[in-house]
Amino acid sequence: MSEFLQSLLTDYSLITGFAVVGLIVWVSYQLSRKLTHGRLHGSAIAIFIGLVLAYIGGEITKDQGGKKGIADIPSLAGIGLMGGAMLRDFAIVATAMGVHLPELKRTGLAGVLSLFTGVFLSFFVGACVAWAFGYRDAVSITTLGAGAATFIVGPVTGTAIGASSDVIALSIAAGLTKAILVMVGTPFVARFIGLNNPRTAMIYGGLMGTTSGVSGGLAATDPKLVPYGAMTATFYTGLGCLLGPSVMYFTIRWIVGA
Repeated sequence: MSEFLQSLLTDYSLITGFAVVGLIVWVSYQLSRKLTHGRLHGSAIAIFIGLVLAYIGGEITKDQGGKKGIADIPSLAGIGLMGGAMLRDFAIVATAMGVHLPELKRTGLAGVLSLFTGVFLSFFVGACVAWAFGYRDAVSITTLGAGAATFIVGPVTGTAIGASSDVIALSIAAGLTKAILVMVGTPFVARFIGLNNPRTAMIYGGLMGTTSGVSGGLAATDPKLVPYGAMTATFYTGLGCLLGPSVMYFTIRWIVGA
């Protein structure tokens, strides 16, 4: 029976992958709702579980030359396709659907400046941390700087400029850490920064950028503000994916000379 089940899961590994990811997401949102009352967004918990499973998969398959984490387990190989560039980029495009430029104009010049300030500041901080930890090549520094922007911008940038899987994984971890900090910290700082209306929510989303972090943080602050912050945070992700492999990479390459 076990051999039949393993063969079935392996033959239909993509369906198995969807089922496993769906189960992880469901469990993550249950944990978010029951343990944190929504303050820690379910997507962040799901990403953390995914990173843990990737490590476990790597440990299990390292003696067989595995390099793709849990996707090296035959019955879970479909997760590798789900996490590949095709579906990842499709998810990014789907996230941006329904966002219209005229709506962004409601924040005026401050909203546009918040986007560029947030992206460049995150890249700069991430690049400085990467340099402090001994990274000296432009590809790694740019990828980790992109990860400090969001956990989506990191792998998109890293894949585009040829970063190693280890560096891409670190960029995702950096983005996840940022998302969790934004989720937890937003309700505490909202009163001090005037985060109580749609305009400031849109500016805040443009500065922070992490859609899941901003959404979770605003949900704990005032659920009515979530769509406004999430909208500019989505623009932030798109802007980061555009600037990361181009302007940021060539700037870092010019600075470090490699």
